[in-house]
This record gives sequence, C-alpha cells and structure tokens, in this order.
Amino acid sequence: MNVLNPYVRQFLVGWITVLDSVPDIDMLGFLPDFLDGLFNMLSDSSHEIRQQADAALSEFLQEIKNSPNVDYGRMAEILVRRAGSPDEFTRLTSITWINEFVKLGGEQLVPYYADILGAILPCISDEEEKIRVVARETNEELRAIKADQAEGFDIGAILVIAKRELNSEHEATRIEALHWFSTLLVRGRAEFSAYLDGIFEPLLNALSDPSDAVVLLVLEVHARIAEEYHHFQHLMSYLIHTFHNNHVLLEKRGALIVRRLCVLLGAEKVYREFSTILQTEGDLDFASTMVQALNLILLTSTELAELRSLLKKSLVDTCGKDLFLSLYASWCHSPMATISLCLLAQAYNHASSVIQSLGEEDINVKFLVQLDKLIRLLETPVFAYLRLQLLEPGKHTWLLKTLYGLLMLLPQQSAAFKILRTRLKTVPFSENLKRTSSANPYSQILQVTEDGNRNQDAPNYSAIDFSSRLQQFGSMQQQHRNHLKNQLQSRKSASAAVLSQEIQRYEESQSSSTPEISRPPSRAPKAIS
Repeated sequence: MNVLNPYVRQFLVGWITVLDSVPDIDMLGFLPDFLDGLFNMLSDSSHEIRQQADAALSEFLQEIKNSPNVDYGRMAEILVRRAGSPDEFTRLTSITWINEFVKLGGEQLVPYYADILGAILPCISDEEEKIRVVARETNEELRAIKADQAEGFDIGAILVIAKRELNSEHEATRIEALHWFSTLLVRGRAEFSAYLDGIFEPLLNALSDPSDAVVLLVLEVHARIAEEYHHFQHLMSYLIHTFHNNHVLLEKRGALIVRRLCVLLGAEKVYREFSTILQTEGDLDFASTMVQALNLILLTSTELAELRSLLKKSLVDTCGKDLFLSLYASWCHSPMATISLCLLAQAYNHASSVIQSLGEEDINVKFLVQLDKLIRLLETPVFAYLRLQLLEPGKHTWLLKTLYGLLMLLPQQSAAFKILRTRLKTVPFSENLKRTSSANPYSQILQVTEDGNRNQDAPNYSAIDFSSRLQQFGSMQQQHRNHLKNQLQSRKSASAAVLSQEIQRYEESQSSSTPEISRPPSRAPKAIS
C-alpha cells in the first residue's frame, strides 16, 4: 500500500477534490474508506500528491471537530497503525489526529485506549521533536481521563502495553510506561492486583535498568505494591537474590536502591527485613559483603538519620533495643559492622569485648580495609556525639578503651592509624588520673578502667544480655573461619589435582618422545635371504 498505482493515486486525489468542492456532501461518511489511502499518499514521492493529501486530511480533521457524530473507533484503528510508519510526516500527522481524537472522542475511544497507548509510548522517544511533543501531550491527556471498566476500560490491556514498553531501548518510553503503572495502581488497586502475577517479575527485573531515573520510578511502583506484606517480603528477597547474583549492581546501584526504599517504605522496616533474610543466608561471603554495604549506608545516608537516632537509644529505649537486637543477628557476619553498630548504640563495653574476641585469622586485609573506612567515618558529623563524649574520659572509659583497641589493630604506618591517634591525643585527661612515669596514654585509660570499673555507657546497660550477644557473634565468626578453612582446603586440593595432571601429561610426553635406539631389539626371526 505504500506504493500506489499512479492511476489509483490520481483517482483518490480526484475524489478528494470533488468532495471538497461539492457543497452539502457529508465528507465524514466517506472518510474511513479513504483514510488509509490518504495516509499512504503522505509519503508519496510526488510533492504535489503529498500536499493534496495533507490538505484533504486537514479539511477532514476540521470537519470532525465541527461534527457532533463521528465514528472515532474505526478511524482510530487506522491512525494507530500509521503512528508506526517509517515516514516522519506520516507519523506526525497520525499522532496529531490521535491527539485530537483523545480530546474529542470521549467514551467512544475508551475500548481503544490500549491500542492508542501502544502507538503513543514509542513516539515519546521519536527522533523528531514535534512528534515527541505531541505524543507527550496525548499521553498526559489519556492518563488524565477517568474511565472505568463499565465503560469498556481494559486495565489488563493497558498493563500489557506498559509491560511491553518496559523493554523499550529508549529511557523516556520506559519512564512513561512506569508512570502508567503508578497511575493504574492509584486509580484502582483492586483491579491492578488481579493482574499483578503477570507484571511483578518484569517490574522486579526493571530494578537492573541502566537508568537511575527508571530505577527510582520502579521503586516507587514497588513501594505502592509492597503495601501488602507478602509483596514486601517478595521484593526484599528478590533484591537480596539479585545483589547476590550481580555484585556490580550492588556496588554501583545498591546504595541508591536501599536509600530510596528506606524513604518510600520506612528505614526501620526495610533494615529489619534485610537483617532477617541475611541471618539465614547460606553464602557467608555474600552475607558479609551485603552487611558491610548496608552498614555503610546506615552510617552515611541522610535518609537513615532517624534510624541512627533510634539506635542511639538502644540501652535506654525498648524500641531502640529491639532494633539493635534485630540488626545484630545479621551484622555478626562482619566484625567491623558489629563494632560500628555498637558505637551507634553507645554499647562501648560490648564493642571492646568484640574487639578483644577477635583472633589472628580474623584480622586480614578485608578487615583492615573496613577498619580504615570506620576510622574515617568517626570524623564525620554522624559520630560527633562520640567525639564530644571524649571530653569526659572518666565517664566514657569503655569508649576510650574501644578506640585504643581499634588503634592497636591498625598498622602504624597507615593513614587511619595517624587519624585515630591524633584524635586520641586531644582527649583531656584530668590531673588526678594516675599516670605512669612515661605518661603513656594507654596506661592511663587502662588505669582508669581498673580503678573505677565505671562503665557509663548507659543507665540500663543490663537491659540487653550482652554476654549472649558475644556468644552469638563468636558463633557466627566461627562459621566464617570454618568456611574460610574449607575454601583454602578446596583450593589446595584443586591445585594438587592440577599439579598431578601436569606431571602425568609431562611423563606421557616424555614416554612418547623416547628415541628408537633406546628401545629393546626385536626378537622376531630374521628373514632368509
């Protein structure tokens, strides 16, 4: 149809001219029959034909605007098909007509909304700006219309189109598709939920989208869906599973996803659920990595300020205590995350005990990297309260002992060692504290602790059974030690197997290259000459 016979083309043009010149003829009655042919002419090689077709279409459109009775549905099908034309002018004309139809059509177009949306969304990312502008305007008009199922509004068909466009290569189209998910959720949650099984997985997969803007919108949609707890659990489990399989996503997008979810769903709810899932995580290496990531977000994000404030009350407030215990169970996967949690909760005595419980095998390169990060974070506003407590060394002796314990674990030539040592040098020890002849600050703090045995972490320190927590931490770390030993043993076995194969191949190659002279003489009888 894109290449019309010249005679057919001239015939259509002639009819258009006649219809346009004869008064009292209902042009709209002929329009559906001619519309497809007219749109074909818009991409004709003849400039004159294109102009006549465009003029005729403009005349028809004006008639449609002025007429109270128009069959929009039949023409909408043609326009939707033409919106995907490779010809730019044809696309622009069809989208312009669709825009007018959406404004004028009313209830007649409700059954065609899905088809119209399927034509509009790709045009939102069109190379031609005029097409993009009209497509966006039409999309907004369509989304603002309050139609219901009684009028023929098919939410399932709309969702199918939106789901399809989630795979569009164009960011703008994917974003508008997600806006439709949000719109339909707000408009009718019950109707939306009926189709949720078919769209939940594609929405979860969209969390790996390369665009941050798309990911943020996906999270907003998920947050609305997650008002039902089983969907919330599914979302959290999926995220853990995705981060497990895609460490690059965790590294590059993990903080963005977690922080946004904390804003949309509540930081405490999100962190408690993550912790519950990670308690039983079978991959200990991943569990440790994930906990360290969550801990870093907890210590640095402004969105989690309220969560940090609640943790600071862990020793004096029931809600803070429950949160501390909930996080502690999974934070045990990482010694440095556990120590950080204790510093946030002002459980300095327990932090010191955790440090003292560490073994030689626990203090490896990964541990020192995490310790370096923590020391630098101690200089941020998040830990301003901790630094101010150093003004009263007699009251916060376990804090001092904890910090000196961390100092002792750091290599002396490291930047973190120098940062922490400089901070501790500013501690104003009082004159009545017993000093050794060398005025060693470590001796001073140990003397204070021994003399007063004054743990001032909080009035109700005994509200948490820290001895059980220390056993819990030790048990988890023992699992990690055993896991590391098994890994090393497996690597040794694998290396031994490879070495054995290499030796065998070497011996076989040597055997095959043995010179003929070294072989024993044949005992076969000589031939009689």
